[in-house]
Amino acid sequence: MKPGRFRTESPAFGAADVAQLDYRRDIGEPGSYPYARGIYPNMYRGRLWTMRQFSGHGSAEETNRRYRFLLEHGQTGLSVAFDLPTLMGLDSDDPLSAGEVGKCGVAVDSLRDMEVLFDRIDLARVSTSMTINAPAAVLLAMYVVAAEKQGVAARRIRGTLQNDILKEYIAQKEWIYPPAPSMRLVVDSIQFCSQQLPRYNSISISGYHIREAGSTAVQELAFTLRDGIEYVDWCVRRGMEVDDFAPRLSFFFNSHNNFFEEIAKFRAAQSLRARTMRNRFGALNERSRMCRFHTQTAGCTLTMQQPANNIIRTTLQAVAAVLGGTNSLHTNALDEAWALPTEETAKIALRTQQVLAYESGLTASVDPAGGSYYLENLTCRVEDRAVEYMDRIDEMGGMINAIEAGYPQREIQDASYREQRAIEKEEQVVVGVNRFATDEPSRPEILRIGPEVEDAQIESLRVLRRERNQESVSRALRGLNQAARTDENLMPRLIHAVREYATVGEICTSLKEIFGVYQEPLF
Repeated sequence: MKPGRFRTESPAFGAADVAQLDYRRDIGEPGSYPYARGIYPNMYRGRLWTMRQFSGHGSAEETNRRYRFLLEHGQTGLSVAFDLPTLMGLDSDDPLSAGEVGKCGVAVDSLRDMEVLFDRIDLARVSTSMTINAPAAVLLAMYVVAAEKQGVAARRIRGTLQNDILKEYIAQKEWIYPPAPSMRLVVDSIQFCSQQLPRYNSISISGYHIREAGSTAVQELAFTLRDGIEYVDWCVRRGMEVDDFAPRLSFFFNSHNNFFEEIAKFRAAQSLRARTMRNRFGALNERSRMCRFHTQTAGCTLTMQQPANNIIRTTLQAVAAVLGGTNSLHTNALDEAWALPTEETAKIALRTQQVLAYESGLTASVDPAGGSYYLENLTCRVEDRAVEYMDRIDEMGGMINAIEAGYPQREIQDASYREQRAIEKEEQVVVGVNRFATDEPSRPEILRIGPEVEDAQIESLRVLRRERNQESVSRALRGLNQAARTDENLMPRLIHAVREYATVGEICTSLKEIFGVYQEPLF
């Protein structure tokens, strides 16, 4: 398809609005290239999407209880939220961690915490997603060893590592090292997983946080897919064959409020990914061309005012994700504009998915939204505009060059500003905020993480350092430091250090000595 071939506005869409579409070339059958209608022939008629509620708070013990609660209530996959110190590669007793331990996720300082986190949860049976980026390789090493201690071989592990450092530079801003050594760690983990963890997704290329930072749907799509191209480029330059690793690359998208635009975005993502992998990288394996993706409903659309309205927003967003062909789904809880969800609100969020799956009829037909004049036209328009962004980044020499020039950051900032202004002027309605507001108190009962979590975590670290073999830890860290000066794949070294109970902070500090620390330039 050539950009600009489709009308941008129409009061009522009809056959003329899709006349230039070729069904086989541009849409295809479900389960067939270019996968706009989903990557499996039967989609949810054969198997439902994975219901994977994002969860983590306080200590590993508390989070383990929440995981077992959710699994008992029908959740089909785990998704780990880590606290800010862990995301930044800091131990809980680091001065920079003060006041943040366990607050926005679970605190994981060492293998001991990872073991507790999955106590009485069979890692041979459960699929686990871990939302971690800068120190992702370290947490992957911990998960591998935790499974090993359960007697589960690496080849049997299932799950997904987010591991997407590029979107950190673009949107979320939780980095440690500069781009080049960070990309080295990403490629090391992708290569290791392709060789040792055949059932594990080594990266989840994430548009979610790009959207949460204020991007448009088109920007989310374009920057995410272009990040994916960058990772494939780096792996190929490492000497890896594209079909050896690409089948295990996955994606993670946001589902926002504009119902049809979100469905169009998901459909465009699948066809654009397929064409890119076939035409740009020569991928022969069909799984290398597929866009397997997780979706989370939009946290940035949740409001503190009238929080019960968030159930409606989340439901609408979840339906869009399902009609767009998502492979797994997280539905936000109604109180997440205030705090981490309580057990009750987390259960309501899970029940939302279950009602959609079992009561709504959404799963009766494969791609029930396909063929809509409006939707097919809109999908083409979203795809065209995303390609324009991707071509612009190619002209700049790739995503890292674009990031260093501040290009995607500025585009997102401008989009965020325009949306906020539209809300303030009431050109964009937010129910209960700038229209239909009330003076009624709306604060729900919220989950509170007290200072005792931080105190206990710091004491646990003291005990760990006293009980472990410090000589073995020091030797493992020296070996890691020396290997970082070479081209050696660092994953085996990380696994060795983790097995000796080196902490996240100790490992990341060792690598900082070689890689340095990234400081974002002023744009």
